[in-house]
Amino acid sequence: MRPKIRRATKALVVAVASCVGIIPATAHKEAQSTAKTAAATKTGRAEIDAHAAEWLKDSDVPSVAVAYIANRKVAWSAVYGEQSPGVAATEKTLYNVASLTKPITAETILRLASQRKLSLDQSMSQIWVDPDIEDDPYSKLLTPRLCLSHQTGFANWRRMTGGVLKIRWKPGTQTGYSGEGYNYLGAFAERKLARPFDELAQEMVLDPVGMKDTSYTAKDWYAGRLAVPHGPNGEKPIDSVATKWNGADLLRTTMGDYAKFVVSVMRNEGQTAAIAAERATITRDMVKPEDLQKLCHAAGESAQCNVTAGMGLGWGVKIVNGVKILDHSGSDWGVKTLVMFVPSQGIGVVVFTNGENGTQVIRKVVEALYPNKLYVATI
Repeated sequence: MRPKIRRATKALVVAVASCVGIIPATAHKEAQSTAKTAAATKTGRAEIDAHAAEWLKDSDVPSVAVAYIANRKVAWSAVYGEQSPGVAATEKTLYNVASLTKPITAETILRLASQRKLSLDQSMSQIWVDPDIEDDPYSKLLTPRLCLSHQTGFANWRRMTGGVLKIRWKPGTQTGYSGEGYNYLGAFAERKLARPFDELAQEMVLDPVGMKDTSYTAKDWYAGRLAVPHGPNGEKPIDSVATKWNGADLLRTTMGDYAKFVVSVMRNEGQTAAIAAERATITRDMVKPEDLQKLCHAAGESAQCNVTAGMGLGWGVKIVNGVKILDHSGSDWGVKTLVMFVPSQGIGVVVFTNGENGTQVIRKVVEALYPNKLYVATI
């Protein structure tokens, strides 16, 4: 039998088998899931196109940038509104992504660990101890892993503890969100490898991913491209542009660049399998029974409603009715951002806004593209 006839015969057998139910159920489920995702994408994009201007006006948010990821590829991206008064936001607009800086910092560290240039579990005190805590014996317990999973015991910022860095509990015993932890980790990495941290990020993440419009610090090419933060009642914009790298905040990037980064993370590029798995593992469940009850009520769920959530390495990890979702939000004055993705389904959503009320818009965008009321209730 010639090759063309063999292929035709095989195709016919597969088609017939599918019709009579011989093909495994998993194949049918995958096909149905793909079709459902495609339909949701088309419908969601149409809904956003139709209502974005209305959502922005109602929420007093100047602009929103959106990217949708399907099959671990950027399916589309779009930008709506104005980056500053009278200036339209475009694909070239640079947003302060606030705490979405942290996943890039985390990815830099995880890729360094994957190359064995540092260990996630080594005591950082051998290389770096902040002068504020040099007399605290707990400083010897601090590791990259504890910084990435927010278990250092630091406050979010040292200004919250009198302008002095303090370890408020034994590292590794509790979870407490901390930008200081990410800056501490960056300071450790640059001392260990004798290079500025933003250079390490450029080499390990930004260049390999192709993020040409992303920077931790101000560049000449920022000119005329910045999305200006916007607060309620016409409050004066507060727009901080970093002159020194900050591992936790103030990174500027475009929607296109960040969407490519999320795809790279979803594909586990530059990671060992073990470290990629640890990144997506919950350190400790942070959802209390009363929190779950509120979520279920808000989502209108009663028969099936279960959420487990906590920090992984650089990302929040949520298991919503059995489906694992990784996400991270960002919030500065006049800035709200969010990334979420579902590893098992290869889909994700990235949303940037430059408005204090941006979370209102983010919820609408996510619900249009990932219509899961229980997950949306967690935002």
